[in-house]
Amino acid sequence: MTYLDYNATTPVLPEVLEAMLPWFTERFGNAASSTHAFGWAASEAVNIARETIANCIDAEPAELLFCSGATEAINLALQGLAMQSTTDRRGIVYLATEHKAVIDTVKHLEAFGFPITEIPVDSNGVADLKSLESAIHSKTMVVCAMMVNNETGLIQPLEPIAELARRNGAFFLCDASQVPGKLPLNIQQIGADLLVLSAHKFYGPKGIGALYLRRRNPRVHISPLLFGGGHEKGLRSGTLNVPGIVGMAEALRLATENYSHWSQTIRPMRDELEKQLLKIAGVQISALNANRAYNTSHFRVDGLRASSLIKALPDLAFSTGSACSSAHGEPSHVCKAMGMSDTQAFEVIRISLGITLNGHEFKLAIEKLYRGIEQLRSAQKH
Repeated sequence: MTYLDYNATTPVLPEVLEAMLPWFTERFGNAASSTHAFGWAASEAVNIARETIANCIDAEPAELLFCSGATEAINLALQGLAMQSTTDRRGIVYLATEHKAVIDTVKHLEAFGFPITEIPVDSNGVADLKSLESAIHSKTMVVCAMMVNNETGLIQPLEPIAELARRNGAFFLCDASQVPGKLPLNIQQIGADLLVLSAHKFYGPKGIGALYLRRRNPRVHISPLLFGGGHEKGLRSGTLNVPGIVGMAEALRLATENYSHWSQTIRPMRDELEKQLLKIAGVQISALNANRAYNTSHFRVDGLRASSLIKALPDLAFSTGSACSSAHGEPSHVCKAMGMSDTQAFEVIRISLGITLNGHEFKLAIEKLYRGIEQLRSAQKH
C-alpha cells in the first residue's frame, strides 16, 4: 500500500525514534521525581526539549505547555480562557474552516453563555475580512484562525486577522498543527497570543503536543482543565510524557531545519499529480491558484463519489478530507464553507504527500489513480 495521507498523520522519523528510545528504558524516570538522579535526568530532558521547541518558533521556554496533542491544547486554550473571563468580554470569533476541535469547543462554550461568531470564507477558503472586521469588537475575547488548512492546504493570511484582534483587545489563537515542515513558524511574525502544535503532524510521535501562551504584551492567563499533581505550573496536571516530549523537540528541529529541502523534494511531486489530474474531464482542484502548502492536493471529480474511488483503489491510502470528518461519514464542513453542495463535498479527495514517500512509488500511484478514475467514469457511462 502507498501512503498518501500525510496531513492525517506522519511516520516517526528514525532520528526521532532514536532520540526517544532511551527515555523508555534505562532513562525511564518521572520528571517530577525531585529526590533522585532518574527524575533529575528526565526533568533536564524536558527542559532541553522545551528550549529546543521555543527556539524553533521564536518563543520563550516558559511560554510552552506540554499536553497530549492539538485537540487538548485547543480545548485548554479556549475553555481555559473562558474560565478566566470575569468581564463581559466573552465573544468568540472563528473561521468557518477551522478544525472540528475548535468548532466543537466554541459551540460547547456557546451553551454556557459565550457568544460565538462564524466568519465566512471565499471559494478558496480565505477569510472574509469585512465580516471579520465587523465581528470583532470590545466584547470579543478571542479570535481563532488556522494557519494551514488540514484539508485544502490553504495558507491563511494571518497578519490582518492578528491585527484586527490586537486592535480590539482580543486574544488571537492560531492552530499551527499543519505548519512545521511546510512553512517557517515564527510566533512573533504571526502575532499569535496562543498557538497549538501536535507532534504527529511533523514526523514526531502521537500523543504529544504543545500550547504556546504569550507571557507579555499581552500576558495570557488561562485556568486548568485537569487537576492533580500541579505539573506544568499547575496548568496541566499529569505525569509528563518524557519520550514524547523529547521526540517532539527532535521532530520540530528537523522540520524547522529541513522544510526548504522538503519543499523542493515534494512540491514537484504534488505539481505532477495535479498536472495529470487536470487532464481528466471534470476534475476541479480546490484553491488551485491560491497560496497553498506544497504537499497537499484537494480535488473533486464531477459526478464521482470519493468513496467509490477509495474502494476501487485499496492499495492507495488517501482520504476524503479531514480524518475526523471521514470517520463520521459527514460532508466536510470545510468544503461546505467554500461553497460546495453536499453532493460535491462527497466527491472530494485529499492527497497529502510526505518526505518518506518514494518517487518511483509515487509515480506508480499517480498511474493507478488516473486509471482508477478513468475506469469508474467509463463504468458510469455504461
